[in-house]
Amino acid sequence: MLRTLTLALSLVLAACDQKAELNHIAGSTMGTTYHVSCNCPDPAGTLKDEIDSRLVEINKIMSTYDPDSELSRINSYPGAFPATFTISEELATVIRQALDIHARSNDYFDITVGPLVNLWGFGPQASIDKAPDEHQLQQAMSETGSSAITLSGHQLTLTEARYIDLSGIAKGWAVDDIGALLEARNITGYLVEIGGELRTRGAKPGEAPWRVAIERPSANPGDRLAELIIEPGDAAVATSGDYRNYFESNGVRYSHTINPSTGRPITHTLASVTVIHEDCGQADAWATALNVAGPEEGMQIAEQNQLSAFMIIREGDSFTEKASTAFLNRFPDYRPQGQE
Repeated sequence: MLRTLTLALSLVLAACDQKAELNHIAGSTMGTTYHVSCNCPDPAGTLKDEIDSRLVEINKIMSTYDPDSELSRINSYPGAFPATFTISEELATVIRQALDIHARSNDYFDITVGPLVNLWGFGPQASIDKAPDEHQLQQAMSETGSSAITLSGHQLTLTEARYIDLSGIAKGWAVDDIGALLEARNITGYLVEIGGELRTRGAKPGEAPWRVAIERPSANPGDRLAELIIEPGDAAVATSGDYRNYFESNGVRYSHTINPSTGRPITHTLASVTVIHEDCGQADAWATALNVAGPEEGMQIAEQNQLSAFMIIREGDSFTEKASTAFLNRFPDYRPQGQE
């Protein structure tokens, strides 16, 4: 699922002490790009090699685009079910987090939604230009449901065939993993971003704080305006929105975000939701879950789970903002537009 938090580097790094130097590293991974900025002289240039190598390893575990990845081999298992697979520590960790958030989000976060994502043209398969028919929809719905997954240690059991798609959590988890790699090298001031999901630690040179721009929704890919600029501190930030990745058919706009309970793209007025969390994998997944749930139920779920959540909601041709209690406590000087 496309992630829509834009890391506005011109804003994020604008306050940097120009006399001090940040090491900037960038590359491609997981079908998107990554950026790392850190207070870390690296004259030999080995840090980028380490980051790239680790991201290749993560892709070989969790990618649905690589037919030889660990996850793809499970998804393409040709045998009978129930079936049990011994999986890696990394894959077990991510699936465990995903199943926990599935249970706590009223099932809105579902890693088995892949057949529906593919059916609507937003997965590794070819895109479509019209909505699927009811028969196709019901067939895909019969192939989904996280209740078919159990995990005990490193033993993953599927009672029925399932196509597991970790795109709603894997990028955030990879951000955390690269953060851990930096900290293992005693790098305490950094910003890591993959496909819009990010985490910050410490400060920039001169003790300037990291600043992150939350994007204002726009259907124009060229627009990169900030709705809000925050200083997360030692935290992760992830955003999910429906305004860039979609297709239109017969005048109807279909979002890339699929509601697993209906099998259809979301149709509510929530344009984007940002979650700030200590863990980027969880921020990533929770942002997806709240986006699927919509503004009312999504905010209820955020409050129940004490999540720091910021929503941008459509109201006709304009937008209003809404924030959870935890978000307001984290940023006490902020009051959302349109929220009493």
